[in-house]
Amino acid sequence: MNTCTTAQRYGTLIGRILLSLIFVISGFKKIVGFAGTAGYMSSKGLPMVQVLLVLTILVELGGGLMILLGWKARWAALAIFLFLIPVTLVFHAFWAVDPAQTQMQFNSFMKNVAIMGGMLYIIAYGAGPLSLDRDSHER
Repeated sequence: MNTCTTAQRYGTLIGRILLSLIFVISGFKKIVGFAGTAGYMSSKGLPMVQVLLVLTILVELGGGLMILLGWKARWAALAIFLFLIPVTLVFHAFWAVDPAQTQMQFNSFMKNVAIMGGMLYIIAYGAGPLSLDRDSHER
């Protein structure tokens, strides 16, 4: 019999909520501000901006909701982890910006690295007992 402490039960739930919020909100904001986001992505020299933006929205909003609900959370965390690698390197290249922007971009870079650590935790341990995955092999 597998028993969880209160901290394990609610800590994983609260952790998933906190980790998912940035992606759910960002994905929604990209839908609402599609043209502006596409323009920003174009300014970074990205090709096929509209296709990449739709994929970004799917990863952020879809993956964020999956982690929030704890449904296929390991797969969602893997998708977000892989997504964050190029996003972090392209959009938060603190080593290649104006010195006035260095600290802000460094902070954003490190925030993404920390979020990637959270995603690795979900990949390794699953969504926890208060999740849609709780009764499946996805634990």
